[in-house]
Amino acid sequence: MRLPDLVRTTTFRWTLAVAGAFVLCTLLLFGFVYWQTADYLTMQIDDLLTNDIRIAAPEPRSRQIERIEGRLRDDPRRIRIAALFTSDGRPIVGNLESLPAKVQPDVPTNAEVVRVDNRGRETQTVRLVKHILPDGSILVLGRNNDEIDEIAEIVGRALALGLLPACALALVIGTLLSRRVVARLSDVNRRIQRIVAGDLRERLPTHGGDDAFDQLAGGVNRMLGEIEALIYEIAGVGDDIAHDLRTPLTRVRVRLERGRDHATTLEELRAVADQAIVGLDQALAIVTALLRIAEIEHGRRLEAFGDVALAPLLREVCDLYEPIAEDKHVTLAVASTGGNEAVVRGDRDLLFEAVANLADNAVKFTPAGGRVELSLARRGGDTVIRVNDTGPGIPETEREAVTKRFYRSDKSRGSGGLGLGLSLVAAIVKLHGFGFTIGGSPGCTAEIVCPQAA
Repeated sequence: MRLPDLVRTTTFRWTLAVAGAFVLCTLLLFGFVYWQTADYLTMQIDDLLTNDIRIAAPEPRSRQIERIEGRLRDDPRRIRIAALFTSDGRPIVGNLESLPAKVQPDVPTNAEVVRVDNRGRETQTVRLVKHILPDGSILVLGRNNDEIDEIAEIVGRALALGLLPACALALVIGTLLSRRVVARLSDVNRRIQRIVAGDLRERLPTHGGDDAFDQLAGGVNRMLGEIEALIYEIAGVGDDIAHDLRTPLTRVRVRLERGRDHATTLEELRAVADQAIVGLDQALAIVTALLRIAEIEHGRRLEAFGDVALAPLLREVCDLYEPIAEDKHVTLAVASTGGNEAVVRGDRDLLFEAVANLADNAVKFTPAGGRVELSLARRGGDTVIRVNDTGPGIPETEREAVTKRFYRSDKSRGSGGLGLGLSLVAAIVKLHGFGFTIGGSPGCTAEIVCPQAA
């Protein structure tokens, strides 16, 4: 038979386990208390009986008889045992029917005896001491063990009165907690089903606390937010790819159609073919750049990480773009502002590509007579790669958008390019765990922040 969901929850089972452990510990505690109390009372009875025997033994027979009769007369609760026997075991005085067997002299012992008094015969379990007097007669003193049994009964009642409500309370608490957990999990499962069905805007519920459920739900919600953003970004990228590829492919098709219809010589056909190849190269460049960004974003280059010296890397970028800058009458230089010995952990080729893209943009958008400067700087414990130019800059409202794929600001619409350069830089920086900021006004300052660089 299948157990109810409430009973099968981990919370309920843990409640039962804790309640069981509590019951066991309580039983052990009460058992220890009973054992210590019974042992203490038994020792007190033994000391009392031994002292009474020691006092009565040297006394004359008449005084012993008087002591025994007085002991029994002052016993309204009928808990005392006292008797005197002859050497052959015949009773002389007292409330014992016969001499207890298997009781060693002067050794306190539990024994079962038959008590005889004015109320008749009664079998009792008592603690007694037997002492052999000099004339051979036997003195027996004892005390009923009912007090110890009463203590056991009191402990048992305390256990029952304490454990039963405690166990019931534990079960009630376990049931309430399990119901709460089951209700919360049911809500989570319903939302998960909606997420699985395609509603990526759905989020797991939180209750504003800091318990494990809220921490887990917060982590899952952040993950869902990232997934939703990636899904929408992928959808947007698909639209952008279709839009950006449609233009060059349409141009290729139109040129080929015109060449087919109007070209009359081989040279004209070759010119048409060359224009078509340029358009196809542009389309292939878009696809290649997107594949490159996807490769970087999926972290497939992590195995190539090593120590990268940044100062030589900046000088190589400067050497690469210096001829282009000269053709535009733009000054390109590497400035020394600190951090020239900086070494970071990363992929040298990717970092070179990121800095090269920043330098390419800076040279491209800096007007003639302007200046582009590459530099390293220390900021606290970080190393900063900075590319600064005297170009028109990027409006503050567009600085976040320019790192998106295919985004091109109004100032760059007339220039060449695919709108993927800064997206590539952002992907490389994210792969390395660095920071990337764009600022400056006037001009533009792009910074790659490398935390805890050596």
